[in-house]
Amino acid sequence: MTIKNAAFWTALGWLTSVAAAPGSPSAAASLPVSTSNVAGLHVLAKQAGKLYFGTATDNPELTNTSYTAILNNSQMFGQITAANSMKWVSATGLHLDATEPQQGVFTFAAGDVIANLAKQNGQLLRGHNCVWHNQLPSWVTAGNFNAAQLTQIIQTRCSTLVGHYKGQVWDVVNEPFNDDGTFRQDVFFNTLGQNYIATALNAAKAADPNAKVYINDFNIEGTGAKATSMKNLIKSLKSQGVPIEGIGLQSHFIVGEVPTTLVQNMQEFAALGVEIAITELDVRMTLPETAALLAQQKKDYETVIAACQAVPQCVGITVWDFTDKFSWVPGTFAGQGAACPWDENFVRKPAFDGIVAGF
Repeated sequence: MTIKNAAFWTALGWLTSVAAAPGSPSAAASLPVSTSNVAGLHVLAKQAGKLYFGTATDNPELTNTSYTAILNNSQMFGQITAANSMKWVSATGLHLDATEPQQGVFTFAAGDVIANLAKQNGQLLRGHNCVWHNQLPSWVTAGNFNAAQLTQIIQTRCSTLVGHYKGQVWDVVNEPFNDDGTFRQDVFFNTLGQNYIATALNAAKAADPNAKVYINDFNIEGTGAKATSMKNLIKSLKSQGVPIEGIGLQSHFIVGEVPTTLVQNMQEFAALGVEIAITELDVRMTLPETAALLAQQKKDYETVIAACQAVPQCVGITVWDFTDKFSWVPGTFAGQGAACPWDENFVRKPAFDGIVAGF
């Protein structure tokens, strides 16, 4: 395929060749496991014309050597996203409280661990995220700032964060919409209206003209009210000359419920002059796992990968961690889980074969 803005991606090192590496064996289990013997998912993605196949990771996981043996394999994962340590603050306090726990006081130690890991492994790094309604410090949510003050806070955060991690792709604005397509009511929208989005994008791009700036959201993967609102926002931003270069489709799906309009929807985004990335892919099920659920999950992963494969402007896929051991799903959706392509014991599941088939 032809990658839009190839010079940008080449300058960042995102358009490079990848050598093959042998696959890892699967362990025996009572449930079906992967039967694929491939060099690596990133290798397949590159061969299919995509820029990368990647995964999210998080700092506490990096002490598990079985986990890092897979994570550090750049044939398997050519890109990583810091799940929490580049956010405003962490949810648990395990990330030295992420990047700005106090106003104007920035801490990059935890984020730098992920950035340095990517650099050492020759992997691409996705910045996540600059402005989000969640995981905010109390000084932001309870500060009673006026419009001018909050604008300055957003500008300072975006420019400092993006300027520190230069040359990356960034989820600058995360989850700006409710599922019905209205703007999410939060401290940013309630004070500034939708202008906060342009403020964040402009500040990020000004801090690093070589960055690529995205808006990232969930439930915009198929056509519908929320996706339509995102498309209207893109049109509005572009009409104002605000930089918006990509849309992240988070893609947190439920087994058997992947939207049927993935390809159509991606094509409609692409027609607006933005690229698309699948940024947080997982496919959860109601536990316990069964052979039938794993078979459907395999089909669902294949459907998603094939949809990206069908749209040239879909540049890459990131799973929201690769193993059920560290998945966010069970802690958020009671009774659900098993959402990832590797199980809790780092054994490849049929979902892995679905990804292979999708490419």
